Amino acid sequence: MLHELLLALVGCTGDVFVDVREQVPGAWTKEDDSEQQLDCPFRLAPDLTFIQPSEREILERLLRLGFYYHELDNFTRQSLNLGWVKFSYGSADTLETGSSSKRASVYTRALANGISEVLAVYRSAVLKVEQDLLSDATPVLSSLTKDLNKFESILPPLHALVQEVKENNIKGGRLLNLLHTKCHCGVPELQTCMQRLLWHGHQVMYRQLAAWMVYGLLQDQHGEFFISRLQHERMPSEAENGLERPGQSHSADTELADWHSSFQVFSDMLPQYIPSQVADSILFVGKAVRILRNPSKSFKSHQQGLGLQNSREVTSREDILSSNSYSKGSFLDILDHQGSELLPQSQVEKVALLIQALKEMPSFHKSSFEGAMDSIRTIAATHLWQLVVVHADLMGHLKALKDYFLLAKGDFFQCFLEESRSLMRLPPRPATAEADLKIPFQQAAVKTLGDDDRYFSRVSLKLPSSTGGASQGEILRPRSSAEGSIGLLTSHGDNSNKFNDGWDSIALEYSIEWPLQLLFTKEILAKYCRVFQYLLRLKRIQLELEKSWAEAMQQDRAESARQRRDSENSVSATQRQQQRMPMWRIRQHMTYLITNLQFYIQVDVIESQWNLLQERVQASKDFTELVRFHQEYLTALISQSFLDIGSVSRILDSIIKLCLRLCRLIENQDGSPNYVDLDQISEEFNKKSNSLYTILRSSKLAGSQRAPFLRQFLLRLNYNSFFEATARGALNVKGFLFQCKKQSYGGGGRLEWEVSKKGPCNLATHRTLFMDCMVVGNLCI
Repeated sequence: MLHELLLALVGCTGDVFVDVREQVPGAWTKEDDSEQQLDCPFRLAPDLTFIQPSEREILERLLRLGFYYHELDNFTRQSLNLGWVKFSYGSADTLETGSSSKRASVYTRALANGISEVLAVYRSAVLKVEQDLLSDATPVLSSLTKDLNKFESILPPLHALVQEVKENNIKGGRLLNLLHTKCHCGVPELQTCMQRLLWHGHQVMYRQLAAWMVYGLLQDQHGEFFISRLQHERMPSEAENGLERPGQSHSADTELADWHSSFQVFSDMLPQYIPSQVADSILFVGKAVRILRNPSKSFKSHQQGLGLQNSREVTSREDILSSNSYSKGSFLDILDHQGSELLPQSQVEKVALLIQALKEMPSFHKSSFEGAMDSIRTIAATHLWQLVVVHADLMGHLKALKDYFLLAKGDFFQCFLEESRSLMRLPPRPATAEADLKIPFQQAAVKTLGDDDRYFSRVSLKLPSSTGGASQGEILRPRSSAEGSIGLLTSHGDNSNKFNDGWDSIALEYSIEWPLQLLFTKEILAKYCRVFQYLLRLKRIQLELEKSWAEAMQQDRAESARQRRDSENSVSATQRQQQRMPMWRIRQHMTYLITNLQFYIQVDVIESQWNLLQERVQASKDFTELVRFHQEYLTALISQSFLDIGSVSRILDSIIKLCLRLCRLIENQDGSPNYVDLDQISEEFNKKSNSLYTILRSSKLAGSQRAPFLRQFLLRLNYNSFFEATARGALNVKGFLFQCKKQSYGGGGRLEWEVSKKGPCNLATHRTLFMDCMVVGNLCI
């Protein structure tokens, strides 16, 4: 009977110890097992009446161990059996559908491997019991319970764990979470067992991490890894089996698309004990490795040609140290990376060793894991930085973007605007406007740019065409939103739309080659283009104001010459000059404001931010920091140029249109100016300029860090207190006191303007000024 019991302990029933499920099919169900957790289908034969109740109780308790072993052994054999897999590497066949596909889980197989180790220990204990029984002349039942007692606290929880995994189809990161939770228990033997099962699960995760972080391959047949490819981005060969082959090649364009949108962190499969920041670092490393291992053909050929050219041209250390593109600290980097691999094999081996060290650790340590991932991320970020900054000549391209998109080549754009001035005086022709504009663009390049500017060929001029049915004067152009847009400035609530001559939508395009698309995305280039449109408008209106003054002075000199010849008309000529003085005065005010604004943007904003960006790029060796520095650079350009403040943008747009109206008025005048239009322009300009100064000198704007050089701009603008005096006079005109009071209505809030009248005044005259002040929102005026 003891031998029958030993066989039952390893799941083999017979005549003495029977399995109820085999004798009466359907008599035992899973519901019975869940409702009667103390019972099991392994029972003593009912015809054995000579066994005492105490002995029966001991035997039934031991039989439960046999039942748990039997169920766990079935689970391991089913999970480790690869017969249900109809998949060969490189074949288009996939896994079977139905119930067998639900079992497809490498993490479940890892769990089965761990459980098989526990069952092996259990079998060894049963074998030892059998040896003790055979060596003992009078074996007793208590010796069995003594040696197998510890498994009563291990096998039942393992059986419950397997049942939960099977019923809920738990796999991948969710299975790791479950095992990690089970590790926190008060039974030392069970805790050690669960930790071993978790170790087996981590082995699978580390293999997937190694494939992703060493080779850039996503080895995830069953969607269990926390790094996943978006379904609509899957490659045809990858969509069938979820595997990327080690020898599978990818185009550079595919890898760049993968970088921006194809891969993501699958939060459902991310273990809870791995922080999201670490998961993001793992995602970054894999994408970086894919980029470094798959350079474009044009890039490789260019690097080979560049290496030969450098070997001929660079003859001394001083030749490179005197270059403007690189700092002295990057000299060794240039020499080390000429002709070398983008990702050296030594660094690949270092990454593999870090992951291998994690695999060999007996238990998971969060600090060690995070430290290893951070070290690997540093390696990938450093080599990606070297690829973009050193190999791809990032500083040269940033300088080119500054030269053309930020108008740093002022002589070129001055010549371009002069060459195209006669063209821009007419409305653009939708069919040929862009082609017409490219002629003066190329002429300006011939006159001002040398042959050594190898970046100009990447710059192209674009002009959006008009929409169907629109007139030549209604060319479609980007418009700003109500608040915070950096698009082209448009008027709101004025009657100057006829001065949107269609040329304000002139844009630039820049040809970007691999791998600079990692940094210069479409959104980034769109921001550059919008800043360019804003700066070109300022440059153009400054030129118009100067040209109008020059043409008027030529006309005055001609009239003076006629005056000397004809003394009778000398009085009338002098009178005309006096009559035009108000027009010259308002033109001077406009020129003063536009010139100071341009100087502030070009010198205080662009140059200072460019110098800061150069220092940061040369001091950093991390690609993620490089991306952040460039984002901060663009954000600073936009914010310090006031392009993200809707009220300031609208005021500047109105001022530019008023300047253009004045230039057209000067050009079209015959004799004395049109005083009605001149008075209207002068009044509107004074209102807008006072509104602009009032908003910019507000405490929350002038005193904030978003515009550190704003006080210098205001000081230059108001050096003789003219703007301050006129703005104060407009705010307190004829005894009006304007107060802003915030009242609460039903839990919400709104701004209400109250007017306290101390004297007669026309409120409509100053409506525009206060509406401009109101749109500032939370700025204190």
